[in-house]
Amino acid sequence: MSVPQTPAAFGATTTAAEVVDGVDLHGRRAVVTGASSGIGVETARALASAGADVTLAVRNTAAGDRVVAGLEAELPPGSGALTVGRLDLADRSTVAAFVADWQGPLHILVNNAGVMAPQEITRAPDGREQQFGVNHLGHFALTTGLHRALAAADGARIVSVSSTGHLFSPVVFDDLDYRFRPYDPWTSYGQSKTANILFAVAAAERWADDGITANALMPGNIADTNLARHLDMQEIADFIASGAIALPPQKTVEQGAATSVLLAGSPTVAGVSGRYYEDCAEAKPVTERAGAVGGVAPYALDRDNAARLWQVSEALIG
Repeated sequence: MSVPQTPAAFGATTTAAEVVDGVDLHGRRAVVTGASSGIGVETARALASAGADVTLAVRNTAAGDRVVAGLEAELPPGSGALTVGRLDLADRSTVAAFVADWQGPLHILVNNAGVMAPQEITRAPDGREQQFGVNHLGHFALTTGLHRALAAADGARIVSVSSTGHLFSPVVFDDLDYRFRPYDPWTSYGQSKTANILFAVAAAERWADDGITANALMPGNIADTNLARHLDMQEIADFIASGAIALPPQKTVEQGAATSVLLAGSPTVAGVSGRYYEDCAEAKPVTERAGAVGGVAPYALDRDNAARLWQVSEALIG
């Protein structure tokens, strides 16, 4: 499939509001996970401003209620309705409850929530290493649980927020939970972000006949977000100085949400599926991490890896 061209003006500095300018999403229903802060809030704002009814799926519903109150005071007349649903991706019971409570079709699912680089190994209640358990398995359980609702939407879009951090590691199938190798916060994060991309690749293939598209993305280098709550600024500075990672220029939160919103609601990418985007465009492949400030690793788009991860994930969530 050829990739439709996004407007030439869209790029690294594009904002989510600019992406949805002139887009009509009335009649569509969306879920954005982790929408109580950061790019999740801006994603919800942009989709609602275009007319979509948006559910903010969050751990802390009080925080979600405050976000909704703030957005409702700012959004223009004719915007979509905003609601809050409880979802803790580390707690499989809340995922099951969210799925059970959902009624009717779901047109847009933005898997945005995540955890990044806890310095000590942490395990989810089911024993999984936390980053893999939350960033991938929690979203896998949510999305597969909502499959019928997505299929009923006739053209649903799944958007998985990944990261250039996927270049830190492929999915290590023989030791997903760091029970044999020493824990490293960054390879763990990288593995989970690779899993986000592979999930999109697998869902794109498995659910194409249901009219569902699935894509993944890198939002950008965004300082103003809770994702780095496990790190202090000196740790990040030392990590960058070590040469372990090269980062692109920083973005605002509004710019960081743009690629998510593009894949979630823009007609310019209708029908695109199984891809990885950054800066509002399909990312180019890279063959090594050294010096890379973007791009996508071949292992993250490998269909065999994607199929294997799907089968493993199904077994892990029971």
